[in-house]
Amino acid sequence: MEIRTDLAIESDGMEQDIQEGVDIRRYPVGDIRMTCVEIQTPQAARRIGKPMGRYVTAEGMDLTEDFRNVREHIEGLGKEIAALLPPEGMVLVVGLGNRAITADALGPESIRHILATRHIHGELAAHTGLSDLRSVAAVVPGVLGETGMEASEMVGGLVERLHPAAMIVIDALAARSIHRLGTTVQIGNTGIAPGSGVGNHRRPLNEEVFGIPVIAAGVPMVVDAATLAFDLLHGKADAEQLWQEKPMTVTPRNIDVLTDRAAKLIGMAVNCALQPQYDFDTLAALVS
Repeated sequence: MEIRTDLAIESDGMEQDIQEGVDIRRYPVGDIRMTCVEIQTPQAARRIGKPMGRYVTAEGMDLTEDFRNVREHIEGLGKEIAALLPPEGMVLVVGLGNRAITADALGPESIRHILATRHIHGELAAHTGLSDLRSVAAVVPGVLGETGMEASEMVGGLVERLHPAAMIVIDALAARSIHRLGTTVQIGNTGIAPGSGVGNHRRPLNEEVFGIPVIAAGVPMVVDAATLAFDLLHGKADAEQLWQEKPMTVTPRNIDVLTDRAAKLIGMAVNCALQPQYDFDTLAALVS
C-alpha cells in the first residue's frame, strides 16, 4: 500500500537508497538528533516519492511533556533554517492551515510568534534602534473552503507585489509513526503541497511555482488511520481498503497543548534564523 507521510526519513526505500542518489548525515545539536537527507537525483526522488532537495529532521523533543531546553532547541532549529535562506532580502512567512481545526492550526498559530518587520523603516527604525532588522512579512492565507481561493493563488499575488527574496511556509505534517507526533520537526527546501498529508492535494508552494527559494517547516500532528493500522499489524491489515471505505486521521488527545508549543517553537526558530544579530531574549521580548 501507499504509505502516507510527509517525513522524508519515513519514506519507503530510504535505507536502500543511501548509496544511490541519496546522502544521509546524522549529527547531534545538544540533545536533538538531526538527520539531513539530500535527494540528489531524479531517479532517487521517484523511488522515495519526495522531490529532490534537502530535508533536515530534528528528533528527541517532546512538546507534550515538560517543555525543556526550549532555547537550545529553538536556536538549533533556527540555524538549520538560516542555512537554507539567501543572506539578504525580504522574506515572506506563510502560515498554512485552518485555525478552526486544532490539528491543522500550526501554521496560523506560528504566525502569531513571527516578528514582522517590513513596516519598520526610516525614522521609526532609527527611533527604536531597530534599523538592522531584516525585512519580514507574515500572512495566514486561510483555506479554500473559507476564502474561495487556493493558498497558492493568494500567496502568488503577494509574491508579485512584495518581491520577496525567499518564502518560509509553516504547516502541520502527517507522520507514519505515532511516536513522531510532538517529537519531530522537519525543515526542507522543496516547499510544500497543502493538505498532502491527509490526501487533500492542493497546488504546491515551491520554487518552481514562485521562482524564489521556498523553505518548509512543520511538525507532525496526525497519522493516517490506515497507515497506522498497517504498521501496528505489521502489514497484515488491508489498510488500503480501510482508507477507501473509512478514511480517517488520528491525532493525540492533547493536540491543543502540542499545537501551542509547536507554534512557539517554529515561530521563534524562524525569528532566530531571520534576525541572527539579536539574541534569543531580545527576540522574545520584541515578539511579546
